[in-house]
This record gives sequence, C-alpha cells and structure tokens, in this order.
Amino acid sequence: MATVVVVEDHPIVREGIRALLTETTEYEVVAECGDGVAALKLVKEHLPDILIIDLRMPGLDGLDVIRRVHEDFPNTAIVVLSAYSSDSYVSRAFRNGALGYVLKDSDIKELNEAIVSALNGKLFISKSLESRTQRESVRADRYELLTARQREILQLIGEGLTMAEISERLSISVWTVVKHRSNLMHVLKVKNHAGMIRFALQQGLIPFDIDGDRAAD
Repeated sequence: MATVVVVEDHPIVREGIRALLTETTEYEVVAECGDGVAALKLVKEHLPDILIIDLRMPGLDGLDVIRRVHEDFPNTAIVVLSAYSSDSYVSRAFRNGALGYVLKDSDIKELNEAIVSALNGKLFISKSLESRTQRESVRADRYELLTARQREILQLIGEGLTMAEISERLSISVWTVVKHRSNLMHVLKVKNHAGMIRFALQQGLIPFDIDGDRAAD
C-alpha cells in the first residue's frame, strides 16, 4: 500500500482530501500538516511514497518544499493539488520536481490518476491545463535566481513582517536581514520595499488580500 503525506493549510480541505483517499483508494495517509516547514519534517520522518501538496502555505512556499523534497528525498513522488491554474505556477512546479499537477476543482478520479502516474515516474496534469502547458516553454525567471533563504525572506516581507520580526522568526540578526533585502532588490531589479511586495504578489507568494498597513511597514 502506497503511503501519502498531505500538505494543505486549510484544515477542512485537508480533512476532505484524507477522507477521499481513505474511503475511495487504497493509499494510506500517514501524516498531514498545514505549513511548508512542517512538511519537510514529515517527509523526512515518514519517507512517504507520495507527497500531495498545495502551493500557497505559510512558513515556506510550496514550490520551495517541492524542490527540497525532490532533491533530498527522490523516492517521494510529488503531486500538486492547487487552485492556481496559471502557466507560471504549473511550469515552476514541474521544474522544481513535481510529477503531477491537479486543480482543486477536479474529482477524486483525476487525483488518483495523478498519484498512479507519479508512482510510475510519469507526468500528469489536469486535462483542462494540458493545452496551455504544452504551449509554454520552460524558462528561467528572476525568482529562480534566488537562494532558499532569500525566498523565505521575500515571502515574509510579502506577508508584512518587519525586519525585526523576520530576524526573530529566522533566528538571524536584523543586519543580516537588511543585507538579504538589499540583495533581493538587486536580483529582482526593484527599487524599494513596495517593489518586492509587488513581485511577491505577481509570483503568487502572497494572497492579494494581504493587510496593506502591515505590508507598508
């Protein structure tokens, strides 16, 4: 029986995924969580056959989790289950190591097909996305040039944390955070804090309903 770890930040959705898999398939859900940092710990602990993961999560972006799991735990096949259907998300998920990309409005049959394909080392994508993704060429973008630490800091900046709060969250000095912010602006070719937030929004790292007052700090 194939083992599964489910990563989804909405508890109701997460419970629904687990119930569907338990009731309609032979897969065993061995663990679940709602943030990217916990996801890496669970994969390391359980070494599941399949990781089902959303892309938008607190703590660590789902795309970074995919990349790290693909690099560190190559025997764990990764299937994305997301509401995001943009070409950018889909292509980056596959570039980072995902084998399946399923939209959340799909039925359990399609998710099961994605899992079976991933277990066999084959790519799977929701049928509604096939034509668009096949047309898109894989290309590097500015986000791909960032280090893992820079991506963490970019997401936290986008979520509205101050330099001091980021320092405390990551257990690094404020000066180190400031240096990372300066490097981020250089790599992303933006001139200020607002430019980084705009970039984070465009990349889908933060939701569009973020608190504007905190984001401007």
